Amino acid sequence: MSRNQPKTTKPPRWATTLLRSWASPANAEELEGDLLEMYTYWQQTAGLKAAKWRYILSVLKLLRPFARKKRSQDYPKTYLFSHSMIQNYFKIALRNLLKNKGYSAINIGGLSVGMAVAMLIGLWVYDELSFDRYHKNHDRVTQLFQFVTFEVEKSIYDVMPIPLAGELRTKYPDFQSVALSKRQGQVLAAGEKKFAKTGNAVEPAFLEMMSVKMLSGSRNGLDDPNSILLSESLAKAFFGDANPLNQLIKINNKLNVKVTGVYEDFPNNSTFKEVLYLTPWNLFVNNDPYAKTILTEWDSNNYQIYAQLKKDADANQVSAKIKDIRTKMDDPPGYKPEFFLHPMDKWHLYADFKNGVNTGGLIQFVWLFGIIGVFVLLLACINFMNLSTARSEKRAKEVGIRKAIGSLRGQLIGQFFSESLLVVFIAFILSVLLAAAALPFFNEVAEKKMSILWFNPYFWLLGLGFSLLTGVIAGSYPAIYLSSFQPLKVLKGTFSVGRFAAIPRKVLVVTQFTVSVTLIIGTIIIFRQIQFAKNRPVGYSKNGLIEIKMNTPELFGHYQALRLDLLNTGAVTEMSESSGAITVQDGGTTDISWEGKSPETQPLVMSNAVTHEYGKTIGWQLKQGRDFSRSFSTDSSAMILNESAAKLMNLKKPLDSFVRASGKQYKIIGVVKDMIKENPFSPVSPSFFIINYRNVGFINIRLAPNVSASEALAKVENVFKKYNPGSPFTYNFADEEYTKKFGTEERIGKLASFFAILAIFISCLGLFGLASFVAEQRTKEIGIRKVLGASVSNLWGMLSKDFVLLVIISCLVSIPISWYFMDNWLKNYKYHTEISWWIFALTGLGALGITLLTVSYQAIKAALLDPVKSLRSE
Repeated sequence: MSRNQPKTTKPPRWATTLLRSWASPANAEELEGDLLEMYTYWQQTAGLKAAKWRYILSVLKLLRPFARKKRSQDYPKTYLFSHSMIQNYFKIALRNLLKNKGYSAINIGGLSVGMAVAMLIGLWVYDELSFDRYHKNHDRVTQLFQFVTFEVEKSIYDVMPIPLAGELRTKYPDFQSVALSKRQGQVLAAGEKKFAKTGNAVEPAFLEMMSVKMLSGSRNGLDDPNSILLSESLAKAFFGDANPLNQLIKINNKLNVKVTGVYEDFPNNSTFKEVLYLTPWNLFVNNDPYAKTILTEWDSNNYQIYAQLKKDADANQVSAKIKDIRTKMDDPPGYKPEFFLHPMDKWHLYADFKNGVNTGGLIQFVWLFGIIGVFVLLLACINFMNLSTARSEKRAKEVGIRKAIGSLRGQLIGQFFSESLLVVFIAFILSVLLAAAALPFFNEVAEKKMSILWFNPYFWLLGLGFSLLTGVIAGSYPAIYLSSFQPLKVLKGTFSVGRFAAIPRKVLVVTQFTVSVTLIIGTIIIFRQIQFAKNRPVGYSKNGLIEIKMNTPELFGHYQALRLDLLNTGAVTEMSESSGAITVQDGGTTDISWEGKSPETQPLVMSNAVTHEYGKTIGWQLKQGRDFSRSFSTDSSAMILNESAAKLMNLKKPLDSFVRASGKQYKIIGVVKDMIKENPFSPVSPSFFIINYRNVGFINIRLAPNVSASEALAKVENVFKKYNPGSPFTYNFADEEYTKKFGTEERIGKLASFFAILAIFISCLGLFGLASFVAEQRTKEIGIRKVLGASVSNLWGMLSKDFVLLVIISCLVSIPISWYFMDNWLKNYKYHTEISWWIFALTGLGALGITLLTVSYQAIKAALLDPVKSLRSE
């Protein structure tokens, strides 16, 4: 047989079978004979391939009248949505998925990852928005805050004077109940078990106000001034499965109280999640020497006040009524306090204030991650639409044949939507499994205790509805686009998608990488801001420094003996005591004056009572003068300032100048560098240090650097057991406490990086699929180019350049967007980094590198393909 001789003279069997089944027997036989004669003629004059196509077109053209008749009879409109037709849609959809496994894996994998991310973000947003919703009166519960003006701007504080609570109860009918409270960290002991825990001393109204759910006992238990209510977890830790009621608890080794009730632990998304016990307010006042002296003092602000409004009361209107309570009294303070109510629904998400105006808070991150979740899901949908439209030419002939033999466009749309919904449904099932698997890690990063709402019908309704919407959106463009093909053009071979058909795909790819690159740039800037603040000099040496809270009376009054015993262990180089923690700025005064101070200004200067060895213990850095010393008996009236205080006072010669504070005159003997005790992103507050051995609450210890931390702590613990055998040895490392100050920013950075990585992964997944399609589409072109001498590198460049160009465009679009948003974010911090040009350059190069790695596999694979195989069908 010669090479040019046709292999067969038979026309396509399926076309002949279709003709016989649709046309009447007489007509079919006659038509078939005519068509066979024509087929033989076409074969001889035009060749086998042309004969086959002309034969198919002739059959379809002859069948069009029969198709219209059959369609009107057998396919009424209701049949489009019948059970059997829908079942048929999904059967064909499943077959198509199984036939194209690689394409299906990319689609389902990308969608499932995108939906899992959206699900995790949705759980996080839900948890944030439902914060404090555990309390049934959350819409009417408020906390008292006050604005105070020490210099120019207003500052905000949540501590109140005790008599304000009585004033609100008696003179303002808008309040249903008012309760004083004080957060305390104390040592609780029952038998041999001892725990250092956090709780609140509260007035009885607090329990009803905060919807405290009693599991045993009664809320009235706190009417007894020597009682205590335990959380369920703490009661179990103390007494196991035994009945805790009427059991005795010792507080700080000095107070015996009786357990009168057990309440359900506050959930993790409650302001009171750390409150593990509640004690009566009267018990606190009766045993706190300072509280006893300020019961009627209006300018001693140390306690929290919670209030529940009546149903018809408005928080803003009531705030206006109580705003000037203190300033309207005799002898108002110079700091001009303005009281106001902050509703519980805003405690968590709207906690930031600037100069007397609420500027938001964590709500900005709720919006941010909500938008990120939408965009990540959008990226996955873009992949689906891109790959579906890219494969349109593959299915063009299928659409043409189905339309020619009578398929309605609605049926085709239904078919493609069914494929889309099937993909989304499978992706939804996988996304739930992925979200469940990733949730422990996500909880750890976000510091949450979230769980999949398996038995919540709203979760499943929302998830399935969300999937349906996603399927419709993701499948809409392919369904409408594919079903619009003209069958005659497709089957004649004259159909072309046009030179602009790829533009929507390119726009979507640019959108994908714009989002991804913006997320990466934002993540880099967040971590740079964190590192910028971490590199800020703290003014003392954090390493090897621990602090111990002096809860029990046994630790007071033994300073010299305790210090000597600790030094004798060889594991401690120095020890001191102070009124406040090393990393917390607590307590200040406006009752301070110096030479040249303007009488119109009344700044708040933070005060710190310390022992002589405080500076040596923490390793502060002297700029001028000297440290406290036992060699100078006059140091009991000496003062050391920090840099900010020296700058505030603007003293020409600070050393040997005098400052009057709280009615006593002090001589300045030294100036130390600013120590960061507050927000590391904010300026350091003016502070002073004085010697006081009575008003102390913390023990500070410098561990020896030549002794391991575990060995040193064991020796320190033995010393403390000698002085305080009835309490557990609890301590905090100063460097760990300082690191906690970056907690919010680090969580946001970790979450942002997590989402950015997933966004890049989803984008690259889509890019990989498109590169695969393009390589397959251009197989013959690649074969011809190789035959003509093109190298592998030439072909790799040809296939990669279009994708590289799209990513470059994405980078150019994302740079101004990311700069705008991150610049505004940085403005929230007074101490912040600058946005450097190299961040954008590095991110752009990284995006290009990832793109080349993603595309190169398919490009090189196609370039290495044997051209003989590529061109054999020609």
